[in-house]
Amino acid sequence: MDKLTQLGHDIAKLWGTYHASYLNGILSTLILAVVATAIGCIIGFACGVLQTIPHSKKDNVVKRFFLAVIRVIIRAYVEIFRGTPMVLQAVFVYYGLPYFTSLRFTNVWVAAIVVVSINTGAYMAESVRGGIISIDPGQTEGAKAIGMSHVQTMLYVIIPQALRNILPQIGNNLIINIKDTSVMFIISFTELFAAHRAAVGATYLYFPSATIEMAAYLTMTLVASFILRRMERRMDGSDNYELVQTDMLTATAGTYNYPGKGTPFDERNPEHENTLRQAQWDRNNDKRGER
Repeated sequence: MDKLTQLGHDIAKLWGTYHASYLNGILSTLILAVVATAIGCIIGFACGVLQTIPHSKKDNVVKRFFLAVIRVIIRAYVEIFRGTPMVLQAVFVYYGLPYFTSLRFTNVWVAAIVVVSINTGAYMAESVRGGIISIDPGQTEGAKAIGMSHVQTMLYVIIPQALRNILPQIGNNLIINIKDTSVMFIISFTELFAAHRAAVGATYLYFPSATIEMAAYLTMTLVASFILRRMERRMDGSDNYELVQTDMLTATAGTYNYPGKGTPFDERNPEHENTLRQAQWDRNNDKRGER
């Protein structure tokens, strides 16, 4: 109990002295994670779409060669950035480029966004590719049947459906980026983990500062998870759909279940056939009555 009391006292002491540094670190972490995830999604969508462009042996040789080169480049990009730690990617981008070229980052924000974005794009490329190929091929065939081009098919038919399928992965990448931005301290980017290191360096209260940091990361990821789940439910739409029948000529979409029940407009409908027989029987009886 005394240890918990001491921990609470140390946390209060740290927060009272360094709360501005912690809050600035939290803000920097959120901005970096959100911006880099958005840019990474754009990169991933571009790579995913390029990998799924259809081609066959009947296509032009130039087109097939161009698509093959693009796919090799994308595959190399994905494998390299998925197969290496982000902290090393940051070192290679921030320190490696000036080592081999004259390119140098003068703004650490730009460097951090570039590193996290291209890392996220590598993961999103495979998620988007999987989301696109998961759509029923009949959707593409139907779009082509009504004269839509490949670009129109992707924009208006495939991608809207794939987006719903990969939304959980987008949220997963955002949550991962909130945590993994902690490695950006290697290039002197001041985010939450850097604020924690600064406080520990001044007070040597490592565990109390780590407790504050852990609570902050957990709060950010829980809020992000809540918002993303709300977005998923919103994209799912309503669970209750009612058929609108303002005109008898448009009454039958989605209501026909042959042979149990059909519509009055289907001549093979058993109910409709019974109605015709009854009407014929009534007409015959009327003629007999007239005689």
